[in-house]
Amino acid sequence: MDTDLITLTGLRVHGRHGVFDFERDAGQDFIVDVALRTSTAAAAASDDLRHTVDYGALADTLAAIVAGEPVNLIETLAERLAAACTALEGVRSATVTVHKPQAPIAQQFTDVAVTIERSAQ
Repeated sequence: MDTDLITLTGLRVHGRHGVFDFERDAGQDFIVDVALRTSTAAAAASDDLRHTVDYGALADTLAAIVAGEPVNLIETLAERLAAACTALEGVRSATVTVHKPQAPIAQQFTDVAVTIERSAQ
């Protein structure tokens, strides 16, 4: 069976995740990248959106999770995002990276991120 890759990168959403009160109060931008393993053969043959992952709807779903209920850790946020991805019909696995470029770190840095990979049940 074919296993293809659909990616959505650089989804920027304002969220209120973090362990500190000021992170919850002001919030900050989080950037999400996802890669979904699925077969695109049926979609390619039919040229019909119903046979593939609708990445517009996917972006809306992921954005709602990031903008929604706050969590302490980006690990938890990544897990929630991965669960939404693997719940989609035909998705075999999802790799999710959550970037927190404005994390409260005393040292100069460019980005902090967590990447997880989860298989569909």
